[in-house]
Amino acid sequence: MRHDPMLLESARQGNLAAVERLLAVCRPDLRRIAQSQCASSVDPDDAVQESLILIHRRLGTLRTIASFPAWTFSIVRRECYRLLRAMRGEVALPESDHAIFIYAEHPDLRYDLAAAIQSLPEKYREAIILRDFEEYSITEIADRLLLTREAVKSRIHRGRQMVQEYLKD
Repeated sequence: MRHDPMLLESARQGNLAAVERLLAVCRPDLRRIAQSQCASSVDPDDAVQESLILIHRRLGTLRTIASFPAWTFSIVRRECYRLLRAMRGEVALPESDHAIFIYAEHPDLRYDLAAAIQSLPEKYREAIILRDFEEYSITEIADRLLLTREAVKSRIHRGRQMVQEYLKD
């Protein structure tokens, strides 16, 4: 995948016109990748559309311009796999008592959740925010925080436990 470094850097900095142009330029390459990576039962156009949304949302987190082709490839590949799992029924909707539904029914929980996350020690808060809000992978978090994958998983797990304990009180 070829890309214009100037366009990419401008898009990374938040220039909306550059982002739109970059996504338009990337679309054919993303489609080609999706056609090769998606199972026959998955519509490559769905994977491309979801990938474009993720690229747009996460473009500011891209660390180096040179990693853009590999980064976009991994996004498309993950989307193909996610769509396949969803089609096979392996991805179920959350139960009605799931936190998402409780959160929607009780908007004041938003403030409690924000307070719970804010109360975390920095090392746990940072891992939780990168994973659950910024949607970084475990490997990306490990690279960013200069930790092992196991340490990142441990921090995320412990941080989530602490948030649950805070919310129970």
